[in-house]
Amino acid sequence: MKGVQDQGVAPKPTIIPTEAPGRAGTTLGTWRDPEHSIWAFHHLREIVPTAEIASADRPASLPEIQGIELAEIDSVHPDASALLADTRTTALVVLYRGQRVLQGHRLGYDGRAPHLIFSISKSLTGLLCGILAAEGGPTRETPLETLLPELAGSAYAGATLGHALDMTVSTGFEESYLDRTGDYVRYREATGWNPVADDRAPSDLNSFLARMRPGTEPHGRRFHYVSPNSDLLGWVIERATGQRYGDLVAERIWRPLGAEASASVSLDRLGAPRSAGGVSVRPRDLARFGEMVRLGGRVGTCQVVPADWIAAMAAHDGDTQARQAWVDGDMAELFPQGSYRAQWYRTGRPSGAIAAIGIHGQWLWIDPAAEMVIAKTSAQASPIDDALDQRTIALFDRMGRWLEAGGLP
Repeated sequence: MKGVQDQGVAPKPTIIPTEAPGRAGTTLGTWRDPEHSIWAFHHLREIVPTAEIASADRPASLPEIQGIELAEIDSVHPDASALLADTRTTALVVLYRGQRVLQGHRLGYDGRAPHLIFSISKSLTGLLCGILAAEGGPTRETPLETLLPELAGSAYAGATLGHALDMTVSTGFEESYLDRTGDYVRYREATGWNPVADDRAPSDLNSFLARMRPGTEPHGRRFHYVSPNSDLLGWVIERATGQRYGDLVAERIWRPLGAEASASVSLDRLGAPRSAGGVSVRPRDLARFGEMVRLGGRVGTCQVVPADWIAAMAAHDGDTQARQAWVDGDMAELFPQGSYRAQWYRTGRPSGAIAAIGIHGQWLWIDPAAEMVIAKTSAQASPIDDALDQRTIALFDRMGRWLEAGGLP
């Protein structure tokens, strides 16, 4: 298939009018800054081009049972309300056995507009890869160059789809969110998330991926978190199917999920999807998505994601290769007993929890022992903060044990 980005050039990013309430100074160059992000993270469609991910005609039910109010959350963990403030949490949804026991919104966000979930997008993309593999599409063993010959000579030469899914591609690229001059800022320009520097010609996402620098070690040896790997998955998906990423997510996941509202994915200037971090969804639909994963890929009688893909993704014990790659990698302190598989974090915690995580405080936490799902959206001032991450994990753990112990009224 010819690359879908050749189907036309997307509109130029909108420069937000400075006189509009809540929008003053929010531009392509400022939208992730702390003074703008609370508003920008749920108005991404007004900043960069996006494609719709259509919702279900009939949303699935999300029943509510008597739980607790957000104002009472310190009764679960004494650090809870302080943590929500410190991470600038905009929404928190907790499900217990598929029923809402807590839903709260903060900082002027009401939960209706789709909120950017950053790298939780990766986990959604990973599940789409699992669906397509079960239907005869590319598998974990498929060499990337057989799908995308444009990758010859790049970091992805000799790598498989599994290497990209598990973040074990050997590359010299570094995920440096505060970079202002190196590869990462050029990557952001290619995705359409940053204005292009005056001394550079406009780029595009797929061209950037095809020029990624190789690393010095074999593929598969070490976990190395690189967002371009997940954008590459979007290119693989579109090339293998001949369909747009947003349409596929809608058809295979979002509608079967019973999502109550359409989501969106950001696009580069040629229409390539930011499948690594550009998806925006309602927090309640993010919780629905997590509940589907908790139930082994099922929604009612519909098997949305193959059960064996979910099981392999979540099964931490016995996967010594993934465990060693994680230990040797660059994020082992996040989950000291953890590992990573198919764009999901295996936490290695006694509860068996798995997680999808995005910068600036986005979390999807699935605790099978407590039969609990937590969706959290935020506008955390810093992209990453190790101390806040550990406090967040402690709150989620405590919430799970509180539910297990019968903490509900």
